[in-house]
Amino acid sequence: MCLGIPGQIVKITDETRLMALADVSGVRREVSVACVATPDLSDLVGEWVLIHVGFAMSLIDEDEAAKTLEALRGLGEAQETLEAMADGAAALEGSQ
Repeated sequence: MCLGIPGQIVKITDETRLMALADVSGVRREVSVACVATPDLSDLVGEWVLIHVGFAMSLIDEDEAAKTLEALRGLGEAQETLEAMADGAAALEGSQ
């Protein structure tokens, strides 16, 4: 399964290499914007994109980005709950 994480383009870092700085939930990383490039790359600043393995794969709107980030947060919380349950079950088995 491929997972695209929403990020917002905050700065073009290298026009020649089609690279930009994206903010992903407060973490900034450099990504390739080759897949979403426009004739004037500065048009991408402020845009939301889905990022996968260092590539901005597609443009998305802010509402879709917010919904996706919320769903990912929910998945993270669900994973933490499942891990806590597994740890509890293992502790019970070990005490028997």
